[in-house]
Amino acid sequence: MSDKPDESEKTEEPTQKKLDDAKKKGDLPKSQEVTSWFMILAATLFIMIFSEDMAISLAGLLKNFLGNMHEMPMDQTGLIDIIWQLLIAVVAIVAMPFMFFWFAGVAGNLVQFPPIFTTEPIKPKLSKISLMAGVKRMFSATSLVNFIKSLIKLVLVTIVLAVIMVPKRDILDNTIQLDHADLVPLLRVLSLQVLGGVLAMLTVIAGLDYMWQRHTWHKKLKMTLKEVSDEHKMQEGDPHIKAKISAIRREKSQKRMMSNIPDATVIVTNPTHYAIALKYEEGMTAPICLAKGQDLVALKIREVGKEHDVPIVENKPLARALYATTEIDEEIPVEHFKAVAEVIGYVLRLRGKKG
Repeated sequence: MSDKPDESEKTEEPTQKKLDDAKKKGDLPKSQEVTSWFMILAATLFIMIFSEDMAISLAGLLKNFLGNMHEMPMDQTGLIDIIWQLLIAVVAIVAMPFMFFWFAGVAGNLVQFPPIFTTEPIKPKLSKISLMAGVKRMFSATSLVNFIKSLIKLVLVTIVLAVIMVPKRDILDNTIQLDHADLVPLLRVLSLQVLGGVLAMLTVIAGLDYMWQRHTWHKKLKMTLKEVSDEHKMQEGDPHIKAKISAIRREKSQKRMMSNIPDATVIVTNPTHYAIALKYEEGMTAPICLAKGQDLVALKIREVGKEHDVPIVENKPLARALYATTEIDEEIPVEHFKAVAEVIGYVLRLRGKKG
């Protein structure tokens, strides 16, 4: 049985962490139609701006090549030099449209999502070579949508070509008779008309496809209630584990606290509900609280105190006040100095009499 949850169970919106994790892996909504739109736009702009100069450059290059063929050396070295010169000249001419299309491809991706540097998409995965996974991808809803989209594009491009070119069929029939000086402007105009029509058609398709890709990406990242709960536990900590950790910490804290009681000067009690162990030595600015507790903890404090002969003094108001206002390992508040001093004085006097 598959561990993957059923799609019908994914009813929750993806959390910000799920979205961020997907982006880190390079899993982003990408419409190839938007990139194609930018490529067609680049081709249109290039033909509008540079096609005439490019055609003149190529025509001049070929004219010079063909017009001086009788002067070209026919030996191996001479032919290699000519081929290299011709190749360099052609590369120099076509380099600009290549750069145009490269920037268009980059722009087509950047408008959809910021640049992401990740190696996740190129990592080897068994699913990429799995026959069953490949068959599932071939017959998936995404593949069906892509097929229908390609079919619609083909039909629309055919319609655009027909609408633009059919009325000009007489002109096209006579192009073979035109001089290159007239042929280049004609081809430029026809190309711009065709590209303009395709660009307008692709604008609608790219917009719809971009929304579809974002919708399917968002739907794919939806989560089940269990996934949301598990993620919350991972981020915030499992409540049961947190409670267990808190209990362990309290237990350790109580053990440390109980180990300090033998050093106490006196234990002030309620007598049964509260117990506060205080320590005072000569030179201290104020007594400090070594331990405090309520009910069962108070009982344990008294028991440990008895085991180590720590004097226990009952003072209900003082015990309650100290419990409420004093923290462990801290000095008692100033307002309780007098009452505590009386208790400690009483204890010291008892010790003196015993001594």
